[in-house]
Amino acid sequence: MNTPENLKYTNEHEWVRLEDDGILVVGITDFAQSELGELVYVEVDTVGDEVAKDEVFGTVEAVKTTSDLFMPVSGEVLEFNSAIDESEGDDPGLLNSDPYGEGWIVKIKISDESELEGLLSAEEYANMIA
Repeated sequence: MNTPENLKYTNEHEWVRLEDDGILVVGITDFAQSELGELVYVEVDTVGDEVAKDEVFGTVEAVKTTSDLFMPVSGEVLEFNSAIDESEGDDPGLLNSDPYGEGWIVKIKISDESELEGLLSAEEYANMIA
């Protein structure tokens, strides 16, 4: 299973990447997309909202199930990836084919950077899913 070293992870199978401008990019892990199967719809209606750590910020729908997306850290949801948005690019399959790249879900402005310390390293996440 692919778990890039430069990312942080959650117990709920989201990943976080800190950009140079201080913005966090959030997506679901390779493990999560493989467990869910073919993703057909992603909904995020929290753009512009402050969302607390561990609160639901959206959902992903696969052929057989729907799963909540949990905010890895508290922050403001700045952007929803237009490439996977039904009203824009409409390619939720990017979460399956490129979960750590073009398949990102949201960008957020973190409220409390100390919350990053509570996230899992790549090694810790890999051990959890092993």
